[in-house]
Amino acid sequence: MRRPAQTLLLTLTGIGLLHSALFTDTYLRYVKAGLRPLLIASGIVLLLLGLAAAAVRGERRDTVHDNRGSADGHTTTDPHEHEQGHEHRHSHAHRHGHDHSGAPRVAWLLFLPAASLLFYAPPALGAYTAARSSTKPVAVQRTGFAALPATSPLPLTLTDFTKRVQQDRTRAVKSRLVELTGFVTPAEDDDGWYLTRIIFTCCAADSQTVKIRVYGTEAPPANTWLAVTGTWHPRGALGTRTAQAALDVRRARPIAQPVNAYTDDLPLTPS
Repeated sequence: MRRPAQTLLLTLTGIGLLHSALFTDTYLRYVKAGLRPLLIASGIVLLLLGLAAAAVRGERRDTVHDNRGSADGHTTTDPHEHEQGHEHRHSHAHRHGHDHSGAPRVAWLLFLPAASLLFYAPPALGAYTAARSSTKPVAVQRTGFAALPATSPLPLTLTDFTKRVQQDRTRAVKSRLVELTGFVTPAEDDDGWYLTRIIFTCCAADSQTVKIRVYGTEAPPANTWLAVTGTWHPRGALGTRTAQAALDVRRARPIAQPVNAYTDDLPLTPS
């Protein structure tokens, strides 16, 4: 890969980062929302580096051209001086006008991810990833649980529901009608399904999964986003680690995928 291609790669990557972070929500498929300012700053730096490299290369070309012009205007009757001058000009042009060093050919593949930032949005992580990843351990609630509001159905995140089922000794969710949102992940061997959320701690590489087992209805198509209303499915001792984070569904309705799908937020819309 020669220097013009390296310059183009820097510029293309910078433009792609700025496009995905400023004008689209595509960056949310790579990193969490809080890292957007860093993406914008990185895009600006890469773009400026690419433009600076192009400007420097243009100045070098002009310098080589001027040097060649000066050398061509010089006359001499000494053949040895003419030969030495020719060698000097060739060496100077070789140093400043021709760079035969470069990265290996495989480096051209770097253009693929750079171009994808502009022309191709990768598919969002979904059921395929969730089915092959372990469930995120829910943090231990060090303080007591606050009293639940009387709202029915009660909107909860998948994480909060799991905490209430497995850690709340008051068993406040018993017989409560709750509403959870997420996407469908088929269970192992097609035996039922899970309501799922994928959560970014920092970026897609460290994503973790929260899943709630759903009973009482056939599995919708994988990756379908749903708002599910139901009650805790009795399995294990409620308020202890033996309790399964599961729901007996009463109603499931399709919803639009949220813009920022890699968080565990409350239901998007009321029932």
